Amino acid sequence: MSTSIYKRVLLKLSGESLAEQDGGFGIDVDAIKNIANEVLEGKNLGVQMAIVIGGGNIFRGATASNLGMERVTGDYMGMLATIINALALQHALEDVGIQTRVQTAIEIPQVAETYIRRRAIRHLEKNRVVIFAAGTGNPYFTTDTAASLRAVEIGADVIFKATKVDGVYSADPMKDDSAVKFNQLTYLEILKKGLQVMDSTSVSLCMDNKLPMIVFNVREKSNIKKVLMGEKIGTLVGVNS
Repeated sequence: MSTSIYKRVLLKLSGESLAEQDGGFGIDVDAIKNIANEVLEGKNLGVQMAIVIGGGNIFRGATASNLGMERVTGDYMGMLATIINALALQHALEDVGIQTRVQTAIEIPQVAETYIRRRAIRHLEKNRVVIFAAGTGNPYFTTDTAASLRAVEIGADVIFKATKVDGVYSADPMKDDSAVKFNQLTYLEILKKGLQVMDSTSVSLCMDNKLPMIVFNVREKSNIKKVLMGEKIGTLVGVNS
């Protein structure tokens, strides 16, 4: 029987992963169904899984800036976008038979639980997927930082950063044909090379807490299952090379 090499993981999903593959906005039915089925494959290996979701498919901070809004207002609007995505993902996961709870860093008791670390861990122990929405609940912090923070708080073994490319490259492979893929990196190398994997606060949290991260393409079928089983795909990011 196939088993996971990890007991508890945190999956970081961008908002764009719920949209059409060509960079569209909003929520694409097929995209969110595919993610739900990928998560189901992982759950069938017996792993405890939490998810942090972004909101870029609905609202971007850059959009607020272009509209002349202050940064704080734009960030809070982005947090609300992540809650919309979390509720949509919850519905898709429950459609495939996965018990799911949404916890938000902003109190909206009518639609989701407020984030409580001990309650989140208890949900995971009961084999429920927990979706963390609204980032950290504070402006100026990205959902990457929220992913690192929640992963440390719940005692995750690893962060899976699901992207639209198959790992970390020296440049954007969509724009630069000469971009080189890294199979393995340290967090220090990410900072020194200025790679746009995650923001510096998120990098520091992972580095200080010796929390590894695997970056891979979530749109490739069964990739979540493959990574859980220890297959060498994507890019492994850790403290030591």
